[in-house]
Amino acid sequence: MSLSLLGADDPAPFLLFPETQPSPFVLVSDHAGKAVPKALEFLGVGEPDWHRHIAWDIGIVGVGRFLRDLLGSPLIEQVYSRLVIDCNRAPGHPTSMPHVSDGTHVPGNSEAPVHCRARREREILHPYHDAIAEVLAERTLRPTALIALHSFTPEMTGVRRPWQIGILHHKDSRMARVMIDTLRAEGDLCVGDNEPYVLTDTNEYTVPRHAEANGLPYLEIELRQDLIADEEGQRAWAERLARLLPQVWETLAA
Repeated sequence: MSLSLLGADDPAPFLLFPETQPSPFVLVSDHAGKAVPKALEFLGVGEPDWHRHIAWDIGIVGVGRFLRDLLGSPLIEQVYSRLVIDCNRAPGHPTSMPHVSDGTHVPGNSEAPVHCRARREREILHPYHDAIAEVLAERTLRPTALIALHSFTPEMTGVRRPWQIGILHHKDSRMARVMIDTLRAEGDLCVGDNEPYVLTDTNEYTVPRHAEANGLPYLEIELRQDLIADEEGQRAWAERLARLLPQVWETLAA
């Protein structure tokens, strides 16, 4: 049996879009893609489920790329599905290879031998986070904020979620507090403060590892998926964020 998970025809684990103009922001998308290594045969999950939120953060690819174009910021995208390995979970985290996701059984995870996790981490998770670390390391002499882009399903376990955007934060809430106030001042938004998820050291990985551990300001942004399901919505939210992020940065630096 091959020791490698990814074959010659499988895509690389991340996409890196370099900075095109000076920007304090580094954009990352942990759940941008929904690729599956051919060797895993779609994990035994039916085709319709690969279009659901369980496979990826719907709409966030478009938002991230529009935002990158507007700001000129570097953008690092994860290419593989969160069902293969959740790159916003620490290595070995029990939910990083879910056996069941929002009611959908994932046989390729529940029946996988123990060594499969290590292969997925080695070939997908670690290269993605190494790329983020490298981009940040190149900016050590420049003021930098990490902007983690996510999207969330409008309904979970039968409960509707009213927030159009949520801002997650944990030990360092400097930038989050300014962003929440700025968003609420827009006058047309229902803004979640650590909603619909709560950021902690144990249930998240990207922000704790790359931002909080290095003293970098950050935002973890969650956008409701029905608002960014098409190009019009993606562009509109990217334009809004491209307008507000520099304001937040200037307020933070004042």
